[in-house]
Amino acid sequence: MSQLVSVFREEHFNAAHRLHNPSWSDAENQRIFGKCNLPHFHGHNYELIVKVTGEIDPETGYVIDMKVLSDIINEKVLNRFDHRNLNEDVAEFKDLNPTAENIVVVIYNLLRPSISEHLSLQIRLYETPRNFVEFPVS
Repeated sequence: MSQLVSVFREEHFNAAHRLHNPSWSDAENQRIFGKCNLPHFHGHNYELIVKVTGEIDPETGYVIDMKVLSDIINEKVLNRFDHRNLNEDVAEFKDLNPTAENIVVVIYNLLRPSISEHLSLQIRLYETPRNFVEFPVS
């Protein structure tokens, strides 16, 4: 009988972005995105929670080594996103509006190849203390 355990790693990054659809007029962008459409961008203090679920390894006692998980998050996400303008500095958002929904999917896709396929992965991203998104949905 397997026993699944979830482990969590919380990280933090600061980033600027602008929500904008280039196929819309300035008025339509302003109407839909409001302050998030400021032409000179705006920023957030993002809180990132990475959840990894799997069976406990009988040899190590770990689901995943938390130091290894931290290193993966730093390499794949924080080094790319922290203190960056997501629209201008992060290739994944060149043609993708950096909404919280899109950011969480991009983070998942950056991390998934580095996490063993026998472990499940879920990402929660807080854009503000009251607004957050998760992917994938369980």
